[in-house]
Amino acid sequence: MPDKFVFVTGGVLSGIGKGIFSASMARILKESGLHVNILKIDPYLNVDAGTMNPNQHGEVFVTEDGYEADMDLGHYERFLGVDFSRQNNLTTGQVYLSVINKEREGKYLGSTVQVVPHVTKEIKERLRSMKGDVLVVEIGGTVGDIEGEIFLEAVREFAFEIGGKNTLFAHVTFVPYLKTTGEFKTKPTQQSVQILRRTGINPDMLVLRSEAEIGESAMDKISMLCGVPREMVWNLPDMKNIYEIPEYLHSKGFHRIVGERLGVKVSDDFSWDYPKKFRNLRIALVGKYLGNDDTYKSIVESIFLCGVKKPVLLDSEKMVNLSSDELGELLDDYDGFIIPGGFGERGVEGKMRVIEYARINKKPLLGICLGMQLMVIEFARNVFNLPQANSTEFDPDTPHPVVDLMEDQKRIMRLGGTMRLGAQEMVLLEGTKLHEIYGGIKTVKERHRHRYEINDGKFPHLFKLPKEGGYRLTISARSQFVEAIELDDHPFFIGVQFHPEFKTKVGNPHPIFVHFVKSVGEYSMRRKMEVRS
Repeated sequence: MPDKFVFVTGGVLSGIGKGIFSASMARILKESGLHVNILKIDPYLNVDAGTMNPNQHGEVFVTEDGYEADMDLGHYERFLGVDFSRQNNLTTGQVYLSVINKEREGKYLGSTVQVVPHVTKEIKERLRSMKGDVLVVEIGGTVGDIEGEIFLEAVREFAFEIGGKNTLFAHVTFVPYLKTTGEFKTKPTQQSVQILRRTGINPDMLVLRSEAEIGESAMDKISMLCGVPREMVWNLPDMKNIYEIPEYLHSKGFHRIVGERLGVKVSDDFSWDYPKKFRNLRIALVGKYLGNDDTYKSIVESIFLCGVKKPVLLDSEKMVNLSSDELGELLDDYDGFIIPGGFGERGVEGKMRVIEYARINKKPLLGICLGMQLMVIEFARNVFNLPQANSTEFDPDTPHPVVDLMEDQKRIMRLGGTMRLGAQEMVLLEGTKLHEIYGGIKTVKERHRHRYEINDGKFPHLFKLPKEGGYRLTISARSQFVEAIELDDHPFFIGVQFHPEFKTKVGNPHPIFVHFVKSVGEYSMRRKMEVRS
């Protein structure tokens, strides 16, 4: 069991940055030589995030051990530079499933099974099972939500059992600015703290999110009316990007305050290698999940951590019915394209039109998961003259199923945790661009999340016979499946079945993104030179 625990709760609004604050705190403590671990608590009844719609919940982040997690686990991995597992995410669904299974197995010896003490005990057992010097626990949702009450009660009991000197409760709230009166309004934070206190938890620290820096008078007021010492009230205003936050907090002496409160030794040394300048390359991410900004979060952050401004999200559905001239005019504004993963037929034809455009015009293209499968379908249709080539996901009766459901998936009837998930080993083929990108190593492990595969067994000629006078598609990585493809005679036309975005860390973006960005930069430079000439 960890020696110290930090519990992070949120109030006033959801989506104010509890996860980023928690990740920043964890990184600051890690820089002092502490073994910091993370537990993200999600108070929804899903067992994991695998069946959730990205438009509603954001991306599904996949861990090394094949767990489908909330996207906040991606922030933790990127910020801390470590790989986490299914142990680092706890949902209400997991808790109740475990309790019900134990009841069915007779492990409660005939007791009446209740929320208290049995459900709270299940939560506390997870806390005790974690490792590390310090465990940072983020409790999802907002205080006052019915679904989060059981977790607040569990951590209240847990803090009482291990002693207050070993815990720190940090409450993150939003302080709105009212333009009509020209002042920050503190009442929502006061009320949020009152709601938290009704659960039996008194916050040790307040973290005040705001659009701009809050004045001292408002900070003093919040400290007094919420009963939290002034040195434990922190303002965290909006910044240019989230990677500035750890450095900002550390520069203000945040680590010393936390170290003193927890009784742990901290260091003033701090190494945080994130990009300070960002190139304005014109990259388009062609997707269909447009419900919120988090649907392709890890891809966007992977580009950003390469020192490039965030890509523009284009709606693939809108490209289906554009004329060739209209499509060319739209796509001409960009120097590179990313086709991300996804499920279902919606928007697929639009993505393939972008793939065809990038292939013909030799613009850098990176296809991920479904993106790679569509690259093969487009090549089969337009280079090998198989106009009905398709995936059986979209057309079960296609005469040319160049993408098909994996054999072991055909026997699976349930959704959720049943795809090919997590880190899988593959062989990189010598002489390919991908082999060069990985520095010439022979085998790598990458994370996966898919049910369909390239059907190269039935269509080997797609990868062996170049079109007369043209070029060919090459398989550049294999396991028992085709793991990557690339196009000869193209600056960057690479598709991968895996998800390289899940391996990006701050200061160490995945090499596929590094080389993709490099290729986009070279294309952009050539284009500018051509315009000048």
